[in-house]
Amino acid sequence: MDRFFAILAIGISLAVVFALALLVASRFSPAAAELRGRLQESLRGRELLLAFVIALAATLGSLYMSEIAHREPCKYCWFQRIAMYPLALILGIAWWRKDRLIRVYAIPMAAIGGLLSAYHYLIQQFPSLSSGECSPTVPCTAAYVWEFGFVSIPYMALTSFALIIVLLTVAYVNDRTALTDESAADTEVVS
Repeated sequence: MDRFFAILAIGISLAVVFALALLVASRFSPAAAELRGRLQESLRGRELLLAFVIALAATLGSLYMSEIAHREPCKYCWFQRIAMYPLALILGIAWWRKDRLIRVYAIPMAAIGGLLSAYHYLIQQFPSLSSGECSPTVPCTAAYVWEFGFVSIPYMALTSFALIIVLLTVAYVNDRTALTDESAADTEVVS
């Protein structure tokens, strides 16, 4: 299962990097802008569902790690769970109710979780940066999963938080585009 979760995290990483690269490239290249527009359109109305699925998968994955694989979570793992678990619930409710304004609450929560994950991943890479705030029996610097030479549990969490932020940002952009299109249509009707 560790390898499976690591492959998912790498796939998510590639999706996030691709989205960011496409965002930058679309500023300079009409072809990239067109591709970005097509991808945004293909996600329209599905962003919340995908964000919910990512949060739910991350939640279930963390429960698997602790309850089935019997890996006791460290202090920072708990902090990341505190950010991720509610995201699964609120994004699921938002998707069900079609509440696209959830991003106002979900993006900051995902950003905080992402920052915690990034710090946790950093102290796994460089244990000397840790100030010893974690338990000696469950150290935050230990990597209980280390697939492909770089994928650990905090890395998996970081990629999930990042993709949730990307999806909710795409939802925001799609909503703004829809409002602009509606305003333009209203102006044409009045004219």
